[in-house]
Amino acid sequence: MTEITRVPLQPIAKGSLIKLWLGVIAAVLLGAGIAWASVPAGVEVDTITEGAGPTPGPSDVVFIKYVGKLADGTEFDRSQQLPFPTNGIIPDGMPMQVSGVVPGFAEGLQQMQKGGKYTLRIPADKGYGATPPPGAPIPPNADLVFEVEMIDFMSEEDAQRRFQVLQQMMQGQQGQGGAPQGPGGGAPGDPQAAPAAPQ
Repeated sequence: MTEITRVPLQPIAKGSLIKLWLGVIAAVLLGAGIAWASVPAGVEVDTITEGAGPTPGPSDVVFIKYVGKLADGTEFDRSQQLPFPTNGIIPDGMPMQVSGVVPGFAEGLQQMQKGGKYTLRIPADKGYGATPPPGAPIPPNADLVFEVEMIDFMSEEDAQRRFQVLQQMMQGQQGQGGAPQGPGGGAPGDPQAAPAAPQ
């Protein structure tokens, strides 16, 4: 039978246990910090003025006023008034389908309520990423900031119906003396004449 050699354990020096636990805690916090830093930043929506009621869904059409800026404050886009009279058939503001814009913009719009004003911060990976639209004043991998006023929103079906009514009304006016045309020379509601949405 083999004999086991006994090695006496040395007692832990005073204060060493505390140092050991502090080292373990520091390692855990460092690991958590590295994990947190590797998670991409999300879309931030800050409320300037409270809105009311429900929020739009991905297939809804929103009517908004907005200013788009780079993180350094350089303005790259601004909503324009529609260049034709709407006669109250559609709300004021630029019409956009929520699902037709960049993911971060769509995500932010779905957190906004009618009548509210918001600051929307979009990280580059939820904006244009490394490939902004050709000719756009947006550099690759740029974070974006939008000031957005949610005028109103409605279902896609309701918006299409209203644009058709507006188009018919304008076609009737053109026959009687030429009313203003929609963007691009067509009537409102014409896909080639639709206002461009920020992507």
